[in-house]
Amino acid sequence: VQLQASGGGLVQAGGSLRLSCGASGRTLSYYTLGWFRQAPGKEREFVARIIWSGGYTYYADSVKGRFTISRDVTKNTEYLQMNSLEPEDTAVYYCAAKYPSGTSWNYWGQGTQVTVSS
Repeated sequence: VQLQASGGGLVQAGGSLRLSCGASGRTLSYYTLGWFRQAPGKEREFVARIIWSGGYTYYADSVKGRFTISRDVTKNTEYLQMNSLEPEDTAVYYCAAKYPSGTSWNYWGQGTQVTVSS
């Protein structure tokens, strides 16, 4: 599976962005999908995940209520809608996919930069 993230950019605090992650090589229908981010000088951290059916989502406390993860199986794409963005959300965002029963993330996208100005 090859993942391609896009949609990052520069936005003012309080604004919104939607990240997309398209997959090629294999359908995403049976994977758990997720988003992670890495701010300068910090370790990569979990943001959100969604199971293959789309019926279960889980978020980091720092983004709960502001970010929404979703997927479109027909387009083989996952999304991260980010609202009420804060400067602390500035990071490179990565999409990822893993087998439902696994603990490690098997596939990673190349990352897309999100910068939130105050």
